[in-house]
Amino acid sequence: MSKRLKICIVASSLAKGGAERSSALLSQMLSDIGHDIHIVTVLSGVAYPFSGVHFNLGALKDSKDSFLSRVNRLLIFKKYLIANKFDIIIDNRSRIQAYREFLITKFIYTIPTIYVLHNYKTSKVFTKYTWLNKILYKDKVMTAVSKAATKKFRKKFKLKDIRTIYNGFDFDEINNKALEGVALENDFIIFYGRIDDEHKNLKLLLDSYKLSKLSKEGVKLLILGNGPDYDAIVQYSKDLKLENHIVFKGFIANPYPFVKNARFMVLSSRFEGFPMVIPETLSLGVPVISVDCKSGPKEVIKNEVNGLLVENFDKNALSEAMNSFIFDQPLYQNCKENAKKSVLHLEVQVIKEEWKQLLIDLKL
Repeated sequence: MSKRLKICIVASSLAKGGAERSSALLSQMLSDIGHDIHIVTVLSGVAYPFSGVHFNLGALKDSKDSFLSRVNRLLIFKKYLIANKFDIIIDNRSRIQAYREFLITKFIYTIPTIYVLHNYKTSKVFTKYTWLNKILYKDKVMTAVSKAATKKFRKKFKLKDIRTIYNGFDFDEINNKALEGVALENDFIIFYGRIDDEHKNLKLLLDSYKLSKLSKEGVKLLILGNGPDYDAIVQYSKDLKLENHIVFKGFIANPYPFVKNARFMVLSSRFEGFPMVIPETLSLGVPVISVDCKSGPKEVIKNEVNGLLVENFDKNALSEAMNSFIFDQPLYQNCKENAKKSVLHLEVQVIKEEWKQLLIDLKL
């Protein structure tokens, strides 16, 4: 067994988001290895199971959020790090505010730190100043959740130590949750995630569904999730005269029974880091149609093997892919049969070993 370490995982929160869910699962993986885990969250909220001690800085933010209170929270955070004598920090946050990240990187984090990159889009994970990012991070240890992101940021910011570690998945838990049951009367395809059109490009999804032959075949589109554009997307479905063919159910705490019973799942995002909904869906034996956005989908989906990968921003290509999975049954069945086994390399036990090796390589 490797040396027992005291690890501080820093996350935005433990609720409502892929990076947040990944942080919670990371706490469980590292705890299982035998490390002493603390999680510090910037925002309140716990929706995902985690291991270790939770220190919620978000509770202080909830009570007061002035400039002075933000400075005070940083000082409290620093005292917490010093008092607990951590061996290492694993930072899962987005690092986009220049002054804050300068303070954190130079004055708050005084012990070895691993910075985790959960997105391919630069503005979602780094400050807007390329020169500052190079100064702050070129000598830091980083992991990215896709090979494409690793390659991009290594070149962009001259990073010396960055590697890819995919998000891990507890597929047994996902399959067990999928058995909890739900009454489903109609044939349907599914999208589940945040209703944020800038990110998820749901108008492309609706346009493609409109162009496809699915509605004529009685195959509905089920959309699970909430977000800033929920009302706008509902209205857009009405503008397209699809209100009788698209079902909006809002946020569902356990989407997996719906996913398991879907014909297939569709992802239409403009960008991603590593879309967790793809491995989750495949693990349930359900194939996926995804646009080839940056980044992640093409690192999981093998075209016509476990799903279909189409050019991004092309509603005709996406609609034809939908039609293929309805009318080309040999293709559909082949992808369905290969779905589960195609994501075994992302199982939590495999990813746990990669984190274990990274910590060993750091020689703490």
